[in-house]
Amino acid sequence: MHQVHNLIDLLCQDANLDNRSDKVLLQDANNSLSPNALLERCNTVAEALVAAQCKFVALYADNSCDWVTIDLACQQASICLIPIPTFFSKSQIAHVFDSVTIDMIVSDSTEPFSAVPSLQVDSITAIFGGQLQLIKLRNNRTRLALPPGTQKITFTSGSTGQPKGVCLSVEQQLIQAKALATAVDLQQPRHLCLLPLSTLLENIAGTYAPLMAGGKVIIPSLAEVGFKGSSSLDPQRFCAAISRYQPNSIILTPQLLVVLIAAATQGWVPPDSLQFVAVGGGRVSAQLMAKAHQHNIPAYEGYGLSECVSVVSLNTPTNTGANSSGKPLPHLQVKTVNGEIIISGNTMLGYAGQPDSWGHTTTYSGDLGSLDSAGYLSVSGRKKNLLISSFGRNINPEWIEGELLANTAIADAVVFGDDRPYCVALLFPRDPALTDHEIQGLIDSVNNTLPDYARIVRWQRFATTLNSQPGLLTDNGRPVRVAILTAYQAILETLYPNDTQVFQ
Repeated sequence: MHQVHNLIDLLCQDANLDNRSDKVLLQDANNSLSPNALLERCNTVAEALVAAQCKFVALYADNSCDWVTIDLACQQASICLIPIPTFFSKSQIAHVFDSVTIDMIVSDSTEPFSAVPSLQVDSITAIFGGQLQLIKLRNNRTRLALPPGTQKITFTSGSTGQPKGVCLSVEQQLIQAKALATAVDLQQPRHLCLLPLSTLLENIAGTYAPLMAGGKVIIPSLAEVGFKGSSSLDPQRFCAAISRYQPNSIILTPQLLVVLIAAATQGWVPPDSLQFVAVGGGRVSAQLMAKAHQHNIPAYEGYGLSECVSVVSLNTPTNTGANSSGKPLPHLQVKTVNGEIIISGNTMLGYAGQPDSWGHTTTYSGDLGSLDSAGYLSVSGRKKNLLISSFGRNINPEWIEGELLANTAIADAVVFGDDRPYCVALLFPRDPALTDHEIQGLIDSVNNTLPDYARIVRWQRFATTLNSQPGLLTDNGRPVRVAILTAYQAILETLYPNDTQVFQ
């Protein structure tokens, strides 16, 4: 058996392509790709990329079989792939091009790259029946340094307009996917991709891991599953897609889990096929997880970060710790020092253009948490988000927000109170017609479960949902607190009428 260098090699070994040509590995609205068809497509694209002498390829496209084909072809040809989220602003896209010298863009349009001043197109070649274009660029720039072995650079929006490029090798991606497939332990699963494939979690856990388990990956466009641009979601289309495709597994952010629970309370019935709903990207309250299971949504919380190739720990149907983010995957070592979660094992190669970050075997997550005696990891929130009240109490706002958002009537909640005598909240209800009196009743019920120093004393509504206000949410749905503080500073001041200190 020859050495495995990429996922296509692995599938060739495990799937025995000649005898399983009728098996479907990838499916979207236009394609159903068997192993042989996928291999043929990957070979064709890899040959075209090598012939064009590409070393760095940017992929900017909607979810589809074509997206995955480009991804696997780049692995096959030892070409570095830079997936660009389609929700990135033009300034964020320009930052990506400043960080990496890109030879080719794979996209359906050059328009999103109009803000890149140095971009010069050499040639454009249509592929996949015109669905995508290979846009060859002229480059005279000196390449920025990258860690040796880099095959994928994943950019996440984070909380700033200048995201860092996390550099990963093929081996790291495959190790991670194999560990996830083993942990979840679904045999030949039908996985439905609901998050953008440019999100490393969906890319690794939602594509590679199911394929390694002998499964099928269903890849509808984001519009088909209800996303409208990057800022809104049609819950009925979202639930309808899950019902229509009858998946065994899906991956959700906490906000999307709330959408499913809200739909279930109104009569939507999750398909019986659904066995595993991974939830990551933010803290999930125990109350919300309990509600999910009450409505036959098999939700299991996990924790991860791009610097550790997505998932670090995960609950599963056979291995669940109450009120936790699960046990760390076996190939990782996790500990806490002064409350901060520290991970070693399969950590990133480093950040693009930042040699000081290369070669480290340990990642300091910046997240606060603890490990119990059974080895389950609990995550309380970001270290930098910790609030210290004017009475000296340490308060993690994500804890309170999780309790508020456990009530599906609340769509958004962000808590403030650093160096202040009490906590306040900015909220937006799922139904804008909900009265202030009704919202106060919801807050009172949460306050009754909290210690006095963590209770919400005053609150105000957001102008609209956070996902309708550009720049106030990260790509995985976390609030960008500095931006929210700036946008709502005047309103926050009114919530401290007897406190003359400037809010900061």
